Amino acid sequence: MKSVSAGPFRRAWDKHPVSLMVLAALAVRMVVVICGFRAQAAPTVDHAEFGWEMGWVARSIFLGHGFSSPFFPLTGPTAMVPPVFPYMLASMFHLFGLYTAKAAFAILSINSLLSALTCIPIYFSARYAVGEKAARWAGIGWVIYPYAIYFSGARVWDYALTGLLFTTCFCIAQRLHRRRQLVAWLGFGAFYGVTALANPSVLPMFPVFLLLAALQMRRDGKRWLLRCAVAAAGVIVVLTPWTIHNYRTMHFVGPVRDNFWLECWAGNTGDTFESNARWAHPASNAMEMQRYEAAGEIGYIAEKKVMAMNFIEHHPLFFAGLSLRRAFAYWSGFWSFSPSYLSLEPLEIPDVFFCTGMTVLMLLGARRFWGEDRARALPFLVLIAFFPITYYFTHASPDYRQPIEPEVMVLAVVGVMSLKKMRGAEETMEDEENQLAMSSTR
Repeated sequence: MKSVSAGPFRRAWDKHPVSLMVLAALAVRMVVVICGFRAQAAPTVDHAEFGWEMGWVARSIFLGHGFSSPFFPLTGPTAMVPPVFPYMLASMFHLFGLYTAKAAFAILSINSLLSALTCIPIYFSARYAVGEKAARWAGIGWVIYPYAIYFSGARVWDYALTGLLFTTCFCIAQRLHRRRQLVAWLGFGAFYGVTALANPSVLPMFPVFLLLAALQMRRDGKRWLLRCAVAAAGVIVVLTPWTIHNYRTMHFVGPVRDNFWLECWAGNTGDTFESNARWAHPASNAMEMQRYEAAGEIGYIAEKKVMAMNFIEHHPLFFAGLSLRRAFAYWSGFWSFSPSYLSLEPLEIPDVFFCTGMTVLMLLGARRFWGEDRARALPFLVLIAFFPITYYFTHASPDYRQPIEPEVMVLAVVGVMSLKKMRGAEETMEDEENQLAMSSTR
């Protein structure tokens, strides 16, 4: 009876593994949404839990004030957040009402769907790099991955959107050197531009991906310069309209957002109680909010740039040590075990165990992968080496690992498989030794 019932599922799994991964991932995340969506719409003074800066800009769009007001007061145009997710959230407000439970359910459901769909690029990325078996395990891992579940089903932010878009970009970048058609390179650039409009933290990886593709094409004796130029043109074409928008409304010359120096200062004030000092942000400090309103966004960011640069210039050794501490926190989840800190971050201890465990498995997988196939391992290793650098200099938290968690998952799966191979090899050696010992006694 058991084998009969298992048969149809096994056949379905063999035929449609990716579809089943997506459905299972969506089901798991929707359980979290159903249990917690009303908390997002709980009546508070500023509805901060409903997306923070993203939610406040979405509220401004909904109220007819345009892309503006990244904090609760209505403060005018902004370039502090990227545009894609606030417009998505504003559309939910138009359909279901401002800060309503229905809007919360809708946006968290969309986040959950986007996170579930990320199984698709994870599977094809892993299959291309390390084979079918690892691809299936990586997809299954994503179905039950705690960070993916929490940041999609319980947080109103762009995590799931960015994860899907960037993992798809990475999946395409792995194969980019094989594409000869210019339209494919143009499409990659345009899609990467859309991803940057969702979260500009991915932009520094674009030239890195192009460089990897160019090196491979040069090694294969193929022309690469024109194709890279076309891909770059695709990014520029997509980002230019929003760049023009920022200049017209803010007189800010930049592709997506302007808040880097605020984040840099928030992590480099000399206060190390948290990696990202809460009091340093206008959203949680009335005095900072007054400064922001008085100076305007561009003036306020300029002030923070001066303050951050002054701190780094006058405390270079402290900054270097703090950057190392942030790098450690990025990969371990650990910042502090002080009682006062843990009272604010009650999940710090279990997070440290999980995050550190994933990092150890990731490093084991990276080592094994590099030894077996350097060409296919290189994009993964370059990604985990270069993507986090900005956060080492500003501030680190599990939030900022989300764009690369799918690739971390793939490397961790390789790490687990390498441990199983090592254990199997040890058992084989023990069996051989036992057989030799038995034969010698005879």
